[in-house]
Amino acid sequence: MRAMMTAMSILLAAGPAGASGGLSCGAKDEAVKLTIESGVTRGMGSPVFNFRGEIEISHKAISQDLRKMSFERDHLAQYWLDGEELRMVVYRERGSDKPHGYVEITVRTKSGDEGDYIGQYSVTVFDMTDATGGDGKTYNFTGRATCLVE
Repeated sequence: MRAMMTAMSILLAAGPAGASGGLSCGAKDEAVKLTIESGVTRGMGSPVFNFRGEIEISHKAISQDLRKMSFERDHLAQYWLDGEELRMVVYRERGSDKPHGYVEITVRTKSGDEGDYIGQYSVTVFDMTDATGGDGKTYNFTGRATCLVE
């Protein structure tokens, strides 16, 4: 997974020299497979560009449209990168043609060696479908997350 994250970061960093870099985060365990990638502009606030991500959740009780979801820049609700910490909150609701449901991902990492950031992810899924009994049900998952920032 480290090789994949390094390759993605190199591709994302292919902007003007010294003006941008990249970040990639991932998590993979029995419950969740998560990838997040973005370009990062150097300077005030380190804004992101070309943000994208995907999550796959293995829990079969959750509706399929919430178990496998992709994310874009509009879904990045919060973001913090200060050299010592990388934090993100990614939030996406399902389409309006279905009962309410959402996926919220929180990544909290601290810097380690050579651009590595190690920490935790937490995922909250709220699913209000007929299969959940009408009131909806909340599912929570946590695990180890690894990020690379260049």
